[in-house]
Parts: sequence; structure tokens; C-alpha cells
Amino acid sequence: MPPTSVSPDAVDAVIVGAGPAGLTAGYLLQKAGRTVLILESDPTYVGGISRTVSYKGYRIDVGGHRFFSKSVEVNRLWDELLPDGFIERDRLSRIYYGGQYYSYPLKPGEALRKLGAREIARCLASYLKARAFPRAAPATFEDWVVNQFGERLYRIFFKTYTEKVWGMDCRSISADWAAQRIKTFSLGKAVAHALLPSLGPASPITTLLRSFKYPRRGPGMLWEECARRIVAGGGSIRMGCRATRFEYSKQAPRWLVEYRDGGGAIRHARGRHLVSSLALKDLVRHASPAMPPAAAAAADRLEYRNFFAAALVVPGPALFDDQWIYVHEPGVKAGRVQNYRSWSPDMAPGPEATCYGLEYFCSATDELWRMSDADALDLARREFKAIFGKDVSAADGCVVRQPRAYPVYSLDYQTSLAAIRSALDENFTHLHLVGRNGMHRYNNQDHSMVTAMFAAANILADRQLFDPWGVNSDAQYHESGHGGRLAPIAVAT
Repeated sequence: MPPTSVSPDAVDAVIVGAGPAGLTAGYLLQKAGRTVLILESDPTYVGGISRTVSYKGYRIDVGGHRFFSKSVEVNRLWDELLPDGFIERDRLSRIYYGGQYYSYPLKPGEALRKLGAREIARCLASYLKARAFPRAAPATFEDWVVNQFGERLYRIFFKTYTEKVWGMDCRSISADWAAQRIKTFSLGKAVAHALLPSLGPASPITTLLRSFKYPRRGPGMLWEECARRIVAGGGSIRMGCRATRFEYSKQAPRWLVEYRDGGGAIRHARGRHLVSSLALKDLVRHASPAMPPAAAAAADRLEYRNFFAAALVVPGPALFDDQWIYVHEPGVKAGRVQNYRSWSPDMAPGPEATCYGLEYFCSATDELWRMSDADALDLARREFKAIFGKDVSAADGCVVRQPRAYPVYSLDYQTSLAAIRSALDENFTHLHLVGRNGMHRYNNQDHSMVTAMFAAANILADRQLFDPWGVNSDAQYHESGHGGRLAPIAVAT
């Protein structure tokens, strides 16, 4: 990044994290004439989990990102940052289960053919039973999904993949996760229509997203442009800088943020406002004055799942055109497989080879996370062969890691979150929590942006105009062309 004249002692807002939330807040504040300093721990990439990593000319979308939103302001900001940078893509994804591929969203005729009429009938009977005799007061993911789709569909299409992602039994995951991410998308209706079309609507799954827009060189293209504009406008982004302490002075009021730069030196930044997309656990741990013991204990209970993609460069044409395949097969550890060129042709330098990403979900203490990159690539090569039947033992590749990619919705996470929020409200002002980790909520990229827009509006007005906690992840919103609507907002800039 080019040098900047902004003094860290004179900024209006110190922003921790240069992901979608942090950069959105920084861009809107800087555009409105406020001074901002953004601290990013990654030494190279902005964008957080929405970054694009380069490897020998191949571009890797960390986690996969479809660009669509109900928010007028989000779409307007995307177009403002990349007026000529987006392409339209058809949605292509499938489920791999039982050695077979199922289109996602489910196609009734295909489901009937591959599951078989007997299994479809069992699924329908299980579904009708669950609707007639639901589990009372569903508190867990399993309870919620079984009530919605029946025991049999739950075990085929939900249990294995969900337990791969979260590393725990579905009975230990809060029903909040299902309510936010699955919503009213009904596999039960799809299967019922497959078995008895006359009982279902003419188009049982018309709500799922069919196309989306995508930056030509991956999501990082958008956030790199956002960062460039922030710096060009006089803002400061400091890469390779990890925040280590957050000291609040009630008298000013003012925040003093201590951080280590890329060379290990301890430095300080001062700002009237602190915008944090840092993992909530770490913010509480490093806050000064120290948080009350109950809030500190609540923060210690928050859990996260890490993620890594083992990217393999395989000579020859692509084996599939899907953006990704959901791997529900319990015999392999990979949860998804991406074909990065299917997001955009510009994600690969040429047609000679295809770069695939096998995605793994794990906790910090798991052997899977601790294995070396070489061992992770060997695992990916073996599992690629197990899934696709192709020997890729000689394939080149790299490993891209993302710690704390997903906040865990454990059964008690809401209680912990309530205790933390109460203590933060009581002890600090001019603190704005944004984004997925900053709020310990599984936000989509655009939801994270809206929380940052709300924070920016509150800072500019110097009062609480909007409540970022009112922004929710919503699966029908996530997958559909209608429903789960985000209310349009107006941010003064």
C-alpha cells in the first residue's frame, strides 16, 4: 500500500479487520470525510474469507462467494466499486451421496431415478410422520430438521455434511443454525412431488437462486479495489498488523489500540470510535478495563471452526462444470469440492489444466488442522481419486487456510452472547461490532456489509440510528430470489 499522511493519533475510527465489513465501514467513513485507520493481520491479502489467493496464475476463491443481495445499498456499492468488473454466472452445484450425484436444487425426476421409488416412498412416509407428530420445542439442529423434512431425509441430505462442517453431533448444534440457513426450502416437497407430482405444485423448487454475478478475478478483486480507494482517499490500511489490546478511556471518550506491526514492533493507534470485526472472543480477552468475570467466561465458551482448501492443479479439461459439489459421503473428510474456473474463466491462466479446491472443516485442536501442507495435499489427492476415480497423485497444489472461518452455534451460544453484549454495552461506548466474527453470527458477505453500513451511519450521526444486531443471516434469503428481504437502508455519505 502507498504511504499515507493520516496520523494514527488523529483518526476518527480505528477499524480492526480488512474483510468485507471492515473495508465497507472504512470506505463509507473515508468517503464522508472521516479519517480511518484499518489494521489487517494478513500481510498480503485484504478481503478476509472473501479474499482471492493467487497460486502460479490460478486464483482461489476462499470458501466460494456468490454475489447477490436484496439490499439496494449493497448492490449499489458493488457496482460503484466494480462498474465493469462483474460477469453473470449460472448457478451450478450438486450433492455427492452414495456414490451418485444429485442436482442441487433437487430435480424430482433425477431423485426418483437415483434414490429409487422405494426410498422415495420411505422418505415421504417419514416426512408425513414428522409433520403429523413433530418433536416438541425443537432446540437442536436435528430436532428442527427432522420436524421440517422427516428423519430419513435428514439422514440422507443433512446429517453427514453438517457434522463434517461443525465437527459435532447434530444434537449439539443449536436449532438457530437450521432456522437461519435452511428456512423454508423443503426437500420434503421436492421428494413428494417426485413421487406424486399431482400432489405438489407445478414447480416445487422455483425459489432457489439460478444465477448470480461474480467479479471476473474473484471476490478479492472487489475488496482490493475498495482498499485502493480508501488509501487513495487518504485512509490508511496497515497490513500484517495484529491488534493486541483495546484500551477505552471514558473521560475522552477515546480508544487506544495497541498492535504489532509486520516487524514485531509494538505500535498504537487512537480513535474516537472502534469498529471491530475481530473474533468477539479476542476482543473481550484483550479489552481494557478488563471485562467482568461472567462476560470473560462467556467469551471463553465461544467456539469457532477453521477451514482450509487444498487446491490441486490437474492437467486436462475439467471433470465437472459445477462451481462446487457438496460431499455428503461419510467415507471422505472433504466437505466440498470447487472448480474455480466455473466461477469465472479468468480464475485460470489457460485451458491446459483445472484447479480444484477440496475444502475441509476442522477445529484448531484437530489433527486435520495441524497436519502439514504436504500431508493435507496428499489427503486431498487420495480423496479426489475416491470421489472422481481419477489418479491425481502427481498434481501440483497449495493449501489455503482460514482460521475461525465459522462461528459455532453451540446450544449455549445465545446465552454467552447475551452476557457479552450486556457487559460491552455497560462498560464501553463508541464501540461498533460488525461482520461474522465481530458479532459471532454466521453472516453472508452482504449481511456483513450491511452491519458495517449501519455502523458507519451511526458514527456519522454520532448516535444510534440503526441496530446492526437486527441484520440476520437467512437461508431462504441466501438461496432465493425472493423472501428473507433486507430492509433498504440509507447511509449518508
